[in-house]
Amino acid sequence: MASICKIGDLKIAYTKSGSGPPLLLVHGAEGSHRMFDAITPHLAGDFTVIAYDQRDCGDTENPQTPTSLIDLAEDAKALLSALGYRRAHVYGTSFGGRVAQVLALCHGDVVVRLVLGSTWPLPRALEESNRETIREIGRLRSLLPASAEALAEYFFPSSFLDTHPQFKDVFKSAQPDSERSQRRFRTVGDCPSLDLASLPMPTLLLAGELDKVVPPRVTLGMAAMIRDSEAILLDGVGHAGCLQAPEIIAGHIKRHCPADAHTTDVPSA
Repeated sequence: MASICKIGDLKIAYTKSGSGPPLLLVHGAEGSHRMFDAITPHLAGDFTVIAYDQRDCGDTENPQTPTSLIDLAEDAKALLSALGYRRAHVYGTSFGGRVAQVLALCHGDVVVRLVLGSTWPLPRALEESNRETIREIGRLRSLLPASAEALAEYFFPSSFLDTHPQFKDVFKSAQPDSERSQRRFRTVGDCPSLDLASLPMPTLLLAGELDKVVPPRVTLGMAAMIRDSEAILLDGVGHAGCLQAPEIIAGHIKRHCPADAHTTDVPSA
């Protein structure tokens, strides 16, 4: 069960498990901290794993006002501080990778090592790289819940859905027409003008070979923009890698974020 951290007018729902250096997990556009349930057991032996719900997601309560990506990054920093952590490793996936980019660019002293999965670079909009697919995903979202299975096929490979049929219904409970969902949709479209070349910390890029939402070339192409980066293509993995290949992704995170990085990596000035 999630705990609640009150920060100003926010009530942020979060979970914390394991031991070791802190690792903050940042979920995707319509996800919640629950999307990390499968990967957390593979990480908790090496890290204090913190997963939370962003504004307008999961069990977090927030004012019903417009939210920017910078707001979300400030929330992440504030949560870490409230929990007693000055610095942490950060893993952001999909839209969570956008939040993680802003956090790392605006607060480079907070992020020790950065892992970005299945995401796209600031300040570009995803539609620029995958226009027709994003339009079709939007159309399917407007038809929920009847379109849940068709929508799931964009996030998971067909072979995975055949062996894990429960994920065919993962979008059935979504409420795309609610005020909360509409606010979230507008936040996801925010594109602050920040330069990835300014990222000061070692960064790992993970892309699913079968990702239909964010083409792997988009995520891996970020390596040319980030001076200290490593790019890895995950064979047979789709967009929702944390649910599909949690052990594999956890292994890459543990390799990139060694326990001594908190003492050997020097924060930027």
